[in-house]
Amino acid sequence: MRLLVIGLALLGLSPGAALAMADSIVARDLPLAGERTVAATRQERFDMVGLHWQGPGQVLFRARGLAGRWSPWKGAAPEAEDLPDKESGEPIGPPGWRVGNPWWTGPSDRLEVRTVGEVRRVRAWLVQVGYVRVPLRRVSMAGSPPIVPRLAWTGGERLSRGSPRYAPSLRLAIVHHTAGSNRYSPEMSAAIVRGIALYHIKANGWKDIGYNFLVDRFGQVFEGRAGGVDRNVIGAHALGFNVGSVGVAVIGTYGSSPPPAAAERALVSLLAWRLDRAHVDPLSTLVSVSQGNGRLPVGRPVALRAISGHRDVGATSCPGDALYARLGLIAQQAAAIGLPKLYEPQVRGKIGGLVRFRARLSSSLPWTVTVTTTSGKVVGQGSGRGSSIAWTWDATSLPPGRYLWTMEA
Repeated sequence: MRLLVIGLALLGLSPGAALAMADSIVARDLPLAGERTVAATRQERFDMVGLHWQGPGQVLFRARGLAGRWSPWKGAAPEAEDLPDKESGEPIGPPGWRVGNPWWTGPSDRLEVRTVGEVRRVRAWLVQVGYVRVPLRRVSMAGSPPIVPRLAWTGGERLSRGSPRYAPSLRLAIVHHTAGSNRYSPEMSAAIVRGIALYHIKANGWKDIGYNFLVDRFGQVFEGRAGGVDRNVIGAHALGFNVGSVGVAVIGTYGSSPPPAAAERALVSLLAWRLDRAHVDPLSTLVSVSQGNGRLPVGRPVALRAISGHRDVGATSCPGDALYARLGLIAQQAAAIGLPKLYEPQVRGKIGGLVRFRARLSSSLPWTVTVTTTSGKVVGQGSGRGSSIAWTWDATSLPPGRYLWTMEA
């Protein structure tokens, strides 16, 4: 295994679909009359809906499909802590409004809203996204599953606002499901991703889509928030725990039934690759300190798994009981892909003294640590064999400067 080697290659065409540029998002304020009431939009076409409201009460909704069939009543904010961190400077939502999640309804023409408790205003954001059956380009980095890049599902349109923010390291993955129907076709998946992005950006005011990656029920993997699929981009998916985590959402709702096998295989492959890029053991545990949310106040330490569910860090049922129950097996499968692996490389010390190199290996292997100047001259090298790397380099006689190191096993 050689570290820090990245390759980029174009793959074949996927069975999915790119988007027709006929997307729209409109806001409709709904009339209310009393604590329990039903309000409806006028007849118009939409594929996704998200609700904002004022007041401490609850909002439920249902949508009517083009064939005239109504969906069951749903809560407007089942995953209410899919949000940016408060100190990020990214708006959580319009001031004074509570923010619901985008829900994929499929082609619909009518919306009904029911309020419970004190709700003063309700605003519906109706998203219509176009999709046509044309192939999507996919890319792959060394060891990664095929990934549909942003340029494919955005149709080349620039959706993000501002520059991405990066964490100093990646420590864990947080698995989500999106709110919405599981009844979608492969060509709808890119439209769903785009619809979520439109709602997050134009309705909530975020700088970009909240998730770092999205996986559909057919095993297609989509790049989410901009900034680089192999970089530690700070998302807006787990209030209080966005820094140092990668948010992966499986498109659909998985409370009573787990994702299809194709989706789970893609999720395993994605998590194995992304955590391996950060040298994180999928079976490891860690302690993360909350930056603050409704369940865990600022400064609260939380014991987590390297592959956790959103409910582990917030007041939510996400990613659904059926998907959450499989996270242990998913972590085991991710740990078994791409062996051997190197975990938790650490360097302590400074030039002019002793510098200590430490890491764990997934099995007992011969290893080598090499230190060079920027021009490539070797100035130190240690080697050994075992399931851990431990070498101390005596740099007391070296002049100050920039040196490069590599661990290999």
